[in-house]
Amino acid sequence: MSEEKMLSRDAMEATLRKLGDECYHNLHKFHKLLHGGKLNKGQVQAWALNRYYYQIIIPVKDTALMSRMRDPDLRRIWIQRVVDHDGAKPGDGGIERWLKLTDGLGLDREYVKSTDGLLPGTRFAVDCYVTYVKEHSVLEGMTSSLTELFAPSIHRERIAGMLKNYDFIHDDIMAYFKKRLDQAPRDAEHVLELALSWPQSRAEQQGVIDSLIFKLDCLWAQQDALYDAYVEGHIPPGAFVPEDFDGRPRFD
Repeated sequence: MSEEKMLSRDAMEATLRKLGDECYHNLHKFHKLLHGGKLNKGQVQAWALNRYYYQIIIPVKDTALMSRMRDPDLRRIWIQRVVDHDGAKPGDGGIERWLKLTDGLGLDREYVKSTDGLLPGTRFAVDCYVTYVKEHSVLEGMTSSLTELFAPSIHRERIAGMLKNYDFIHDDIMAYFKKRLDQAPRDAEHVLELALSWPQSRAEQQGVIDSLIFKLDCLWAQQDALYDAYVEGHIPPGAFVPEDFDGRPRFD
């Protein structure tokens, strides 16, 4: 039996973009509540605290991936992702901007940095992302970040929706999302080109597609955990409990 014919460049890109249109976590009910102003401050705090873990793990994931890259030109490009999150110096970078968000929401910075209040579902999903990158091909590790194709739209929606709908959200604490409006498209353009030009077989193309599916699932699982804990009211032992939590579901 002959090998399955490869998808054309246009068909491959259309397949990837369709996945984002149908499965990106901007469609999740928790995000709709968040952006629509339907959550209270404690629930927004819980989201920001849990998302912090994802933010600090991104450069861990990227350095693990870079350790397997043999092409110095590729490493030179990819290392910018680490700098974007960690900063070129203390007090700079995306992680610091995220901490300014949690500061502005009234969360204790050392508590946030400790990650003691994380939901188990958050920790599991994010740690699985690092494991995936370590265990799959370099191509699949890189293309798992194809979700950046869809990030600018969610950042614009988040900035507008949260500033409009929450009196405790101010423009200066939304700096992380504003910066990503420039960074994410740059990164997405690079990794999309790799996704379209690197595969030399239909099997490698499918690996790219599967890597995007995995990452979409990883992001979705984090929203599931937040919804179950902070909307349905099933906060696990040891996880962050908002001051105004009364133990009852927030919505019907």
